Amino acid sequence: MNERSILVVGGGIGGLATAIALRANAGFDVTVIEKQADLHSSVWGVGIIQPANAMRALDAIGCAEACMADGYGASEWGSMHDVDGNKIRDMKATKIAGADYPAMNGITRPRLHEILTARAIEVGVEVVYSTTFVSLEEDEHGVTVQASDGRERRFDLVVGADGVRSLVREHVLDAELRPHYIGQSAFRVNMPRLPEIDRILLQPGPGGMAGFVPIGKDLAYFFLNIECERDQRPKGDAIYPALVEKLEGFGWLTGRFRDEFLTADADIVIRPEESLISPAPWHRGRVVLIGDAVHTVTPHLGQGAAQAIEDGIVLAEELQRHDDFEAAFDAYTARRYERCKLVVDTCLAIAEWEKGQKPGFDNIAATNLVLDTLAQPY
Repeated sequence: MNERSILVVGGGIGGLATAIALRANAGFDVTVIEKQADLHSSVWGVGIIQPANAMRALDAIGCAEACMADGYGASEWGSMHDVDGNKIRDMKATKIAGADYPAMNGITRPRLHEILTARAIEVGVEVVYSTTFVSLEEDEHGVTVQASDGRERRFDLVVGADGVRSLVREHVLDAELRPHYIGQSAFRVNMPRLPEIDRILLQPGPGGMAGFVPIGKDLAYFFLNIECERDQRPKGDAIYPALVEKLEGFGWLTGRFRDEFLTADADIVIRPEESLISPAPWHRGRVVLIGDAVHTVTPHLGQGAAQAIEDGIVLAEELQRHDDFEAAFDAYTARRYERCKLVVDTCLAIAEWEKGQKPGFDNIAATNLVLDTLAQPY
């Protein structure tokens, strides 16, 4: 095994995937610290979209097969329908050369976390819950980490995988650089997978962009992107009636979801949509950032988790390739920056179009361009 020791701060999708790649693919001694109490307590939301490029990355860390076994593999990416259900356009599948991944695999977030956690432990990653860092003190030989459990440990390198609200980011970038709210929030709620939900289905309407995603043989989730001020998002008991109101005027599947499956006791998630693409470099000294900490992606292309997983694999490859960690970090950022920026920028363009602020924009062509680009090697 490689003699380098690496701390990964954050046990979410990106952190676990990075830890697996660093350990299994590159042979480093890896520890993950996660501030939440267990693998499920850090999971919010209902399901997740895994495009073909995400499946390729998951395959590289030994997790694709389990995801496909427990998720729903769609043969096509999706289609768009009008408010009454009339098809507007199909959204084509993007293939990875030399592979037979589904166009999109949908899976629940808790199950994905179980798969990643089990794989991390299997390959020898140490995962420590209910723990974060109090301080990071770097010198020429390594980083001294004072943890919230009172322990002090030394690592050669630290990876900040602690998400949108990253605290590690302040050790690398300007403390004022943070994701910004884009003026949209998203409702999400699980529902039975109807036969029609065999791919991503989009249905724009008067209340926002509605959609459906299959995430299991018998399970799907419904989402609705709405335009609102951040402090105007409904909370608590107001969430259900607010969603019902937003769905007035929809026919077809969204109307059926509203009338048959949406109930007052439904577990409805509503989250703000935030965006960030940090300028390079993505590291300072022995501390480097991955995932939402450095490129926060809105959900319009289902690429947030995919890009974080790709980050981890590329970082592991470059650390294995270079003896000098600064050179490795530079190479990692150089390989990732434009790819991640394309995703962030296109998601923002789609959001603007959904809000009626980008007339003439072709969201499907933009989606196809990104998926085709991401099918190329990372």
